[in-house]
Amino acid sequence: MYVPLLRPFPFMCYSLRHAQILIGFCRFPTAIALYLSIWVAPSDFQQGENSRIIYVHVPAARMSLPIHIAMAISSVLFLLTKHPLFQLFSETGAKIGASFTLFTLVTGGFWGKPMWGTFWVWDARLTPVSISFFIYPGALRFQEFSADVAPISIRIGPINIPIIKFSVNWWNTLHQPSSIGQFGTSIHISMLIPIFLIFASFFLLTGILFILETRQIIPSFYFQRKSQ
Repeated sequence: MYVPLLRPFPFMCYSLRHAQILIGFCRFPTAIALYLSIWVAPSDFQQGENSRIIYVHVPAARMSLPIHIAMAISSVLFLLTKHPLFQLFSETGAKIGASFTLFTLVTGGFWGKPMWGTFWVWDARLTPVSISFFIYPGALRFQEFSADVAPISIRIGPINIPIIKFSVNWWNTLHQPSSIGQFGTSIHISMLIPIFLIFASFFLLTGILFILETRQIIPSFYFQRKSQ
């Protein structure tokens, strides 16, 4: 017997209510973060107003990494239990993770253009992030061929996380070192608060998108299973 919420019918019944609750919680940190990042936080003396991209770029980059881990856990659970909802969770996570990673690459390009003179370089940080992006649609593609092959491809994702995290310390890179670390931060509190608030908003948004997307694909998924 599985947890009741992991059955399709209870999930469809109760998940929408949870999504509405998350939407309500998401509005407050988003509104505060927008106000602080636009009107309170100072602009950078070198980059000017372009530096405000950091308030969405950094949280998006941070959010894309735990999605990899969550997908890997879900794929392992699917291989162990063969519960179809875990497969759907991985599929939904791949779509959301790809969106956050692409958003990270795009905002990073606009952030780096004034400083580097180009939107893209094969940098030690940018290259593994781009690889991380292609892992997501690759997992979706593999699911069309075999439900067992896709989880294997998904578990490659977390291997790339330490490379992304420590690439700025291991190699010479144009990307600046991490400003938020284990032993403190070099970011002023007026900039740090909106970054954390937007990350909280992205975290809640991930939960909202996860529920809504899973609800959308459950009916077609089970219809295909019954027709086979």
